[in-house]
Amino acid sequence: MCSSPDRSLTDIAHGLGIHLETLRKWVRDDRTHTRTAEGEGDADMTPDEKEELRCLRRENARLEEDNEILRKAAACFARETTR
Repeated sequence: MCSSPDRSLTDIAHGLGIHLETLRKWVRDDRTHTRTAEGEGDADMTPDEKEELRCLRRENARLEEDNEILRKAAACFARETTR
């Protein structure tokens, strides 16, 4: 709605019954959240933060793989005990 070229933020804020600056903050926060969620918000991060984020993402991927292996092993053991 707020990215519509035919309506201004002022019109949208008035239509919603909110203050213009409130809507601007919401739009800015949403754009920041969207960029961060998509991995594009790294520009505001320090090099140490970027490195930590890379390490955490790598560890998260490894832990997800470990969990998948454990799920499969548990299913295998469950099948064996029911025989």
